[in-house]
Amino acid sequence: MKAWVYNEERELEAAHFADYLNPATTAVVSIDMHRGHLDDSPDCPCPAPRARDVVAPIDSFHDSARALGVRIVHVKSVLRPDGVDDIHGIPSAWRRTFPLHVGAIPNADAHAIEGSRWTEWMTRVEPGDMRVESKRRLSAFYPTDLDFLLRNQRIETVVLNGGFTDCCVLNTAFDANNHNYRVIVLRDLVRGTDALLESAALAMMSLHLGLVMDSAELLRRWRG
Repeated sequence: MKAWVYNEERELEAAHFADYLNPATTAVVSIDMHRGHLDDSPDCPCPAPRARDVVAPIDSFHDSARALGVRIVHVKSVLRPDGVDDIHGIPSAWRRTFPLHVGAIPNADAHAIEGSRWTEWMTRVEPGDMRVESKRRLSAFYPTDLDFLLRNQRIETVVLNGGFTDCCVLNTAFDANNHNYRVIVLRDLVRGTDALLESAALAMMSLHLGLVMDSAELLRRWRG
């Protein structure tokens, strides 16, 4: 089978990773594909413009995964309207550090506020999909019930897509690994802050956290 190791495509022995490739014990975890990152308006509160081009491919991959019986979990950041989770408590670090690189984000205080348009899904959520809408920080596991949900479904492998590769995807991959899940990251269905950080995050995940694969290759393995 083909996978990416330190950003080089390699042919690996599929039998060595058979426990990663069982669709019956796998869930796809799609991270933060919501309007607060993907809207193309100037008041988008935390823009991730590089991820806009994977919305349709993620939808297509999810359709194929559903057809094979693989469960889909959509995870997004949602903060209480009064800000006690963040800006009116101990603010998330990114609010001060990320602008050092990208410049001021004028509408950042509106990011992920419960009930706002910024928490609307941009990828398609179908009946039967699972949703986790209480992510307050960078990992899809914190402080959410994702681990409970996965274990209650007897999930052993998580397949990650979404954004940012170097932020929430990377943090989720670390937490999934530390919770003893097998991790697969879909190289073509994640996007980072920029190409450099995306590449670095994928390299780290491929060495320490699990498999980095292309979605078509994973589907081929599931179908086989």
